[in-house]
Amino acid sequence: MPEKIYMNLIKLCVGAESYEDQASRIAQRVAAGGPDYLPSHVTRMWPKQEADILKGGSLYWVIRGAIQARQKIVRLDEVIGQDGIRRCAIIMEPELIRTNTAIRRPFQGWRYLKPHDAPADLPQSRTADDTLPKELALALADIGLR
Repeated sequence: MPEKIYMNLIKLCVGAESYEDQASRIAQRVAAGGPDYLPSHVTRMWPKQEADILKGGSLYWVIRGAIQARQKIVRLDEVIGQDGIRRCAIIMEPELIRTNTAIRRPFQGWRYLKPHDAPADLPQSRTADDTLPKELALALADIGLR
């Protein structure tokens, strides 16, 4: 089977306690921003694999130690801070898509996530994943199986 030609990003979702909490935060920003508003996340580093990200990549959110959701990336915009430093605004679709739960250890910044390593989306009719006990999920993550 051929490798998919796009790349994803993965990022810790600081401050959100659950999928519902993150979805609520996004909805509030969209409501305040108007009908054409697209949510964004500003980061210091610019992805070197920009072209592959823009071919269909998503930003996968790690919430409380596990990937739980993703947002489709629309574009990357340059943002210059008041300090004069160039930053990258990751512009995303407003829809937060629930995914299978995948335990992830803490990390700083963002990381690339290949499509075959990304958890699958949950059907819209499912509001949660059947999760493994945390110890088992961490053990599987340590050996690269989850």
